[in-house]
Amino acid sequence: MKQLFDFFPILLFFIVYKFYLDIPPEFILSVNAWFPFMNLEPGNGEFAIYLATLTAIVATLIQVGLTGMISRKVEKMHIITLILLIVFGGATLLLKDPVFIKWKPTAINWLFALVFFGSQFIGEKNLVQRMMGHALDIEDKSVWGRLNMAWIGFFIFSGIANLVVAFNFSEDIWVDFKLFGLMGLTLIFVVGQAFYLARYLPSDQQASSRD
Repeated sequence: MKQLFDFFPILLFFIVYKFYLDIPPEFILSVNAWFPFMNLEPGNGEFAIYLATLTAIVATLIQVGLTGMISRKVEKMHIITLILLIVFGGATLLLKDPVFIKWKPTAINWLFALVFFGSQFIGEKNLVQRMMGHALDIEDKSVWGRLNMAWIGFFIFSGIANLVVAFNFSEDIWVDFKLFGLMGLTLIFVVGQAFYLARYLPSDQQASSRD
């Protein structure tokens, strides 16, 4: 359920973009009334990216707010995502230039790469071990070090892949990639990580993970 909740703003961005032309003109005009800087044109698909961006910002604000009220704690990842979304999404809306929102996934991935890299030099455990060490009994620090570097490489690669698609293909293809491509890359990497970690788990943990 938590993963679905985290995924919600991205899904809304995709839906609003893809079905912009089906949205009633009255609703589009009401958005303009609430947000005068939008200046959306009903029936004009070129404005889909702007309504989708606004939707993502509002959805993420609601997500962070609800998380804070329910759990009394907001994950740093959510806060970072919200800040970058407001910065890049806000620039896209105010300047009417989609290039900023296209840079947002890359900015997030590269920022995470920097954070994971810095964690190797702060404290006794890197970020991956801090996140997963309580659930996996792996004492060999070199395993955690390699895994942390793998995540750094993954974040860098994802950021580059986003730029390649964003600036070499159509906006429509980039929106598809933003949802399905980046999610697919993450799933493949996580599965590969699971196979890698399985080699180093004690036999009792390997048995429990199979059960």
